[in-house]
Amino acid sequence: MKFRKIVNDPVYGFITFDDELIYKVLSHPWYQRLRRIHQMALAHLVYPGAVHTRLHHSMGAYHLMCQALSELRGKGIEITADEEQGAKLAILLHDIGHGPFSHALEHVLIEDVHHEEISVLIFEHLNKEFNGALSTALSIFKGAYPKLFLHQLISSQLDVDRMDYLTRDSFYSGVNEGVIGYDRIIKMMTVHNNEIVIEEKGVYSIEKFLVARRLMYWQAYLHKTVLSAENMLVKILERAKILARADTSSFCTNPILDEFIRTTDSAGFIRQNLNKFCSIDDYDVLSSIKLWSLHSDKILSALSTMLINRNMLKTRLQMQPIDSTEKETLQVKAAEWLGVSVKDASFLVFDGLAENRMYNTRNERINILFKDGTVKDISEVEYGLIHLAGSSPAQKFYLCAPGEILKKPVAKS
Repeated sequence: MKFRKIVNDPVYGFITFDDELIYKVLSHPWYQRLRRIHQMALAHLVYPGAVHTRLHHSMGAYHLMCQALSELRGKGIEITADEEQGAKLAILLHDIGHGPFSHALEHVLIEDVHHEEISVLIFEHLNKEFNGALSTALSIFKGAYPKLFLHQLISSQLDVDRMDYLTRDSFYSGVNEGVIGYDRIIKMMTVHNNEIVIEEKGVYSIEKFLVARRLMYWQAYLHKTVLSAENMLVKILERAKILARADTSSFCTNPILDEFIRTTDSAGFIRQNLNKFCSIDDYDVLSSIKLWSLHSDKILSALSTMLINRNMLKTRLQMQPIDSTEKETLQVKAAEWLGVSVKDASFLVFDGLAENRMYNTRNERINILFKDGTVKDISEVEYGLIHLAGSSPAQKFYLCAPGEILKKPVAKS
């Protein structure tokens, strides 16, 4: 009897796994770790239903990959059984390198190492463990495989990764602005000159996809309270690093997490301790934050307690850069409020920039195949809307500060 397992997914229904190697990879402890990493980091503090994980997302992307490969084959595109297996494995493992809280802590817990670099390291390790059976998948994932369109299905401005996270994040958060017609987009896909293109009649579905992505960023991913929560998480880890490196004897939480907090060579540490990286997740960070809420350091304790109790720093969004004098004045007030130095108060009062781009013409483009055989970038379609407003980034500047010091207006000099 042919191997077959099914998973009941609330978004797509039943997802089928009919390949023993794929199922063995899916069952690997390093893949199962993704169950313990939230897909939307701390967005559940604003949208309570957004508690789905990286595992949910990667399995959903796998399902869409199965549909895309089937569609392309139906249009006469040659895809061998080995390539099909490789593309499915590559999408299943595309997020395997994410650490705790994904993008929110990407360059904080693991400094100067992108999650895709870690994904390649883990991919290579698993390939050795499975005696080279993941070689095709690894080549596709890295963009080194001759059939470029297989890599584009995994990583491009119109890939199954984005199609699933928009669909899934919208479903779990309840933010309807993120709903896309992923099924029609897949139906409109074909291959031209070794690249994924969209048939002309699919233009509006692509525009809806790009608009939905932009709206999801402002409505969910860059929501001002989500920005506050994730910045607080970053400040907590930054403060913990300072304290741990200053006093290695008394500062301790999770033994493995401590090693990541104390190391000053994240890249080297990751390469030598890949198994340790694959053992930490959101739960390790959260349990540490609960302990840090009782720490003697006022900054670490205050931020940890506030985050645990969902008492976030207040966030103000505006179109112009934050006035430095106002920020400095608020830092002085925060220092007085908590009884810390003005320098330490910068962990409580800070500013930043949130940027959102609908379509990036400098990256790999979304090409439209017209009936006469010509190909145009979607931003060049005459009757489209993307060329009017899609390529320029939208920016919002933000200021975060404790609500207690914002109750009274700040005097301007």
